[in-house]
Amino acid sequence: MVFSSNVFLFLFLPLFLAVYYLTPNRGRARNLVVLIGSYAFYAWWRVDFLLLFATVTVWNYLIGLAIARQPRRSRAARLRVVLGVAGNLATLCYFKYANFGVSSLNEVLGMAGAGQVSWLHVILPIGISFYIFESISYIADVYRGDTEATHHPVDFATFVALFPHLIAGPVFRYKDLADQFVQREHSWQKFGEGAIRFMQGFIKKVLIADSIAPLANDAFALTHPHTADAWLGALAYTAQLYFDFSGYSDMAIGLGLMMGFRFVENFNQPYISQSITEFWRRWHMSLSAWLRDYLYIALGGNRKGTVKTYRNLMLTMLLGGLWHGANWTFLLWGGWHGLILCVERARGVKASVERFRWHRWALTFLLVVLGWVMFRANGVGDALRIYRAMFDFHGAGLSDVYAGSITSLQVATLLLAIVVAAATGAASLRPAPLPPVRAHGRLALQWLVWPVFVLAVLKLSAQSYSPFLYFQF
Repeated sequence: MVFSSNVFLFLFLPLFLAVYYLTPNRGRARNLVVLIGSYAFYAWWRVDFLLLFATVTVWNYLIGLAIARQPRRSRAARLRVVLGVAGNLATLCYFKYANFGVSSLNEVLGMAGAGQVSWLHVILPIGISFYIFESISYIADVYRGDTEATHHPVDFATFVALFPHLIAGPVFRYKDLADQFVQREHSWQKFGEGAIRFMQGFIKKVLIADSIAPLANDAFALTHPHTADAWLGALAYTAQLYFDFSGYSDMAIGLGLMMGFRFVENFNQPYISQSITEFWRRWHMSLSAWLRDYLYIALGGNRKGTVKTYRNLMLTMLLGGLWHGANWTFLLWGGWHGLILCVERARGVKASVERFRWHRWALTFLLVVLGWVMFRANGVGDALRIYRAMFDFHGAGLSDVYAGSITSLQVATLLLAIVVAAATGAASLRPAPLPPVRAHGRLALQWLVWPVFVLAVLKLSAQSYSPFLYFQF
């Protein structure tokens, strides 16, 4: 089940909210409703993988209690952390990387003229990257003393299973939500704020990202793309990925507000960044913070000399890229960003800047777009084909094949997406109290969300399926 589906909008969500608010707000009764609803949401995809989901939850709950029973940061506690992390990573590696590992091995064996390894294809459980990372952060925080191990299995299971973020984030930490499992505010104002946020994300996903998608898909499918084809496809994917993923995050945050939860933000106008260092402070912020706190710092951070700092930074980005998927393209994409981050660190580039400089923004945006080409391509060869087309300046204008496959509406939607991203980005560069006229204008825009949301629902009903891009990661 996905948020952008009629089943979710007109069956699951209203039924869930009705049961949730009819349940007395006493003890952990509503947490239990959220847990049951989240399991139903996940089981809609595949019931059998619900067992794996529950097993991972029980494993980390027990590991957390086992760590808490030992003296803080003791050798016994450290052994239990290692055991817990190893169990989580073994699960993730098997389901997400076993196919990739065997296929890569078979390629090497094939080049050497040796026999192939037979292998039964492993199905990737949806959301496993997110709930494994969240589980690791929980037991690490218990070991560090950043949070107390919970003795309430329903609270922990609800934390892992919360359906708004289950499929594509944000990446949560138990310590940020622990108090909200005990007590959270429910009000019409908060519910309304969540409904508006959900609708905004739905519009970004269905009206913008889905309409731009054919521009990217058709460009990356071309055998002999022209230069204009490659650049238009790369820009389309750059916009599609942002509006798709940030739209999902908006919907997740909105659903959380409708249940009384306040989740962390996941995006902060990343395409106005003036360095890749700043970009990773604005893009998928919950994952960036997770990689910094549980991988980069765990490797030693910048505490053990310059060379090891660059090594840790590069390893963090390589593993962060590989986290997105079992493909050499993701590893190279992570390496691309890691290399740039190392160069920026050597030059003393800061994440926060005092004023906007066009040349820094243009260079950063170009580097981001070039990285997205590798991220989007099905294989390294496909990415290299697009790169060659981008810079060989072959052919004048769009190729006949590509021009015949796209529509004016798709191009117009891409231009609209660029205008929206530029306008919101420019507004964020000047944070200041809104004067009365602009405040009224913002209120009018909130009311405008309703008819546009209805239009998005009608568009969704006219199409068969609308998956989110980050489901595959």
